[in-house]
Amino acid sequence: MIPTRPEDMTTGWLAERLGAPPGSLVSFTPRRIGTGQMCDSYRLALDWEGHDGPEAIVAKCPSTDQSSRQIAKTVHCYWLEVNWYRELAGEIPVTCPPCFHAEIADNETDFALLLGDMAPAEQGDQLAGAEIAEIEAAIGEAAKLHARLWNSDRLNAIPWLNRTGDNSPLVRMLLPQLYRGFRERYRDRLAPEILAMGDQFIAGLDGYLDAEPFARTLCHGDFRIDNLLFGPGGGVTVVDWQTLQIGTGLSDIAYLIGTSIADPDRRKSEEGRLVDLYCELLESRGRAIDREGAWLAYRRAAFAGFVMAIFASMNVQRTTRGDEMFAVMAERPARQILDLDSLALL
Repeated sequence: MIPTRPEDMTTGWLAERLGAPPGSLVSFTPRRIGTGQMCDSYRLALDWEGHDGPEAIVAKCPSTDQSSRQIAKTVHCYWLEVNWYRELAGEIPVTCPPCFHAEIADNETDFALLLGDMAPAEQGDQLAGAEIAEIEAAIGEAAKLHARLWNSDRLNAIPWLNRTGDNSPLVRMLLPQLYRGFRERYRDRLAPEILAMGDQFIAGLDGYLDAEPFARTLCHGDFRIDNLLFGPGGGVTVVDWQTLQIGTGLSDIAYLIGTSIADPDRRKSEEGRLVDLYCELLESRGRAIDREGAWLAYRRAAFAGFVMAIFASMNVQRTTRGDEMFAVMAERPARQILDLDSLALL
């Protein structure tokens, strides 16, 4: 049986997964960390005797909230992250935590993921927003992730990644009704022009979902600063691989820029240069990029953050911070959509 909470784990089980001698782990102390809505994360402080093991690791566990676990199962969140660490994290040069153990049951709900502790790196703050230097560093990691399988036939040959299939029918069916609930919840928090933009987007949803992708590659799917750890030397570690998907890399970039730059004027003045930076980094890794096509794809992908805000807010456990975070995650890309005239592309 997979231990799905720290209280279910034993020193013997942990020592074995960490490749340590039996009896060398004397005790461990868990502490809840992170602000994830889909699963629970703990830092386990480890007390060793006669073995030079890590001082701490991070354990990711299923959410204690039933609705969060159910949506995670429906869209295969836990399955995707476990398999990312099992099969692709060691091959693709994007920076992510080292993985000691990744295990998931057939029910796709019970899992255990033991990762390296990246302290003193600190999680970005979605509410506060990111500095431009942090966005630039994150774009560097996105280019590493996207370049390896850019328009690669291998994308179709990864069974667990293709198991999720095309999710556009699900989005087409669920998003309009979820938006009604989202609109009601946030009608006093979001400006009228943002809600009006949302109404137009939902009316033109088919145009968004049926557009041909600019290029196909492996995408993170939730590439924002709450899912990035920033080290004191400027390095970036990408975490939370539960939304891994085949898509266009410009979706990750538009989502990052749209959700993570708090000042809309600063975002407007920087985003063209940042998209060019992304294209240059891909080109430096041997990928030929149509710059005009990339900008068009960026404009269309601006809806990604707005869509995620609707889906996530309506399907995970509500918290005070979560409500404000999802409002911000809708508000910032909505301004991006309006500034880029992305509605004209539907």
